[in-house]
Amino acid sequence: MIPSPWHSRIQRLAEQDLERNILETAGPVGPEVQTPDGPKLLFCSNDYLGLAADPRVVEALRAGAEKWGAGAGASRLVSGNTAAHSELERRLAAYVGAPRAVAFASGYQANVGALTTLTTEGDAIFSDELTHASLIDGCRLSRAATHVFRHRDTEHLDQLLRDNPTPGLKLIVADAVFSMDGDRAPLEEISSIAARHGAHVYLDEAHALGVLGPGGRGLAAELGQTASITLRMGTLGKAFGVAGAFVACDEPAARLLTSRARSLLYTTAAPPPLAEACLTALELVEAADDRRQALVANVARFRELAADRGLPLVESETAIQPVMVGDAGRTFAIARRLWEIGLFVTAFRPPTVAADTSRLRVTLSAAHRPDQIERLVEGLARAFTEFGKSK
Repeated sequence: MIPSPWHSRIQRLAEQDLERNILETAGPVGPEVQTPDGPKLLFCSNDYLGLAADPRVVEALRAGAEKWGAGAGASRLVSGNTAAHSELERRLAAYVGAPRAVAFASGYQANVGALTTLTTEGDAIFSDELTHASLIDGCRLSRAATHVFRHRDTEHLDQLLRDNPTPGLKLIVADAVFSMDGDRAPLEEISSIAARHGAHVYLDEAHALGVLGPGGRGLAAELGQTASITLRMGTLGKAFGVAGAFVACDEPAARLLTSRARSLLYTTAAPPPLAEACLTALELVEAADDRRQALVANVARFRELAADRGLPLVESETAIQPVMVGDAGRTFAIARRLWEIGLFVTAFRPPTVAADTSRLRVTLSAAHRPDQIERLVEGLARAFTEFGKSK
């Protein structure tokens, strides 16, 4: 047998406690999930409103499969675009108050497709250093000059815009809620800076849509900045509980995306039943003020209990609650111990996060009960005590 040329590379990752293993579940997403090792309380899902297994969404998916079949059969450009896809785009545009919305099969495809299509050579991108990997990859592939500003540092952003004039498009890129720290973009300051420099803003609302703002319309809506944001990306696999994503934009941008976005044109369309499920989820999300209030209460409860036990939290008021560890090996060991006692919490290590900032990223849902949150905090406190401090 020919030796694998990748053996030494994966061995190095394993020795540094950086090899990934994909865990398996055996049941629907919810506060408790079945696994081959038994039931676990799930605290690493992005199902923020508890809609992934909602019977109404499941029924829409079933009915959609009966109506459309299982798959689209082709890319949207060829013959895979159904009336369900088109209706979803119309409804999403109306929901976020944009002229158009272009649907993609995933948030990754949406970000890479939008940035590589809507910017080009001669343009300049100004990106927060902690933006999502899909945004980073989109910037790298765009051919635009990319300038990275320090996380949430609007003075640095302003300085970069002053120091790097360009005759082309200037685009500021940021997450609404940052996926690893759970903090929010300083959107009002960013909008003001963009207006001063004649720049446009691309806002990734993946972890904000459905959760923040009136009717869950996101951070831009919460802060009254919708009109200041040129491009907004939203996902349908987090608070909406299904799958897919969209870019909300003006008419010319939508026409460019449907003509040139490679991640839209050269992949099979998302299954039509998913579009039907997303339409139902959209109705539920818009009316889910009670769930959003429950999520806020759960976040407050977790932070109160965690502070009482001295757990190392960061400043985050969102459903993303990182518990900082630092050392990658210790982080992985704590996550394994939590798994053994029935708690499913993921360890995030480099390169997903910077060196020496490994953490357990707790994500909370409106569906979690107070006693489940108490069990989580107790388990975290015990595991931190057992494994001591980072070296």
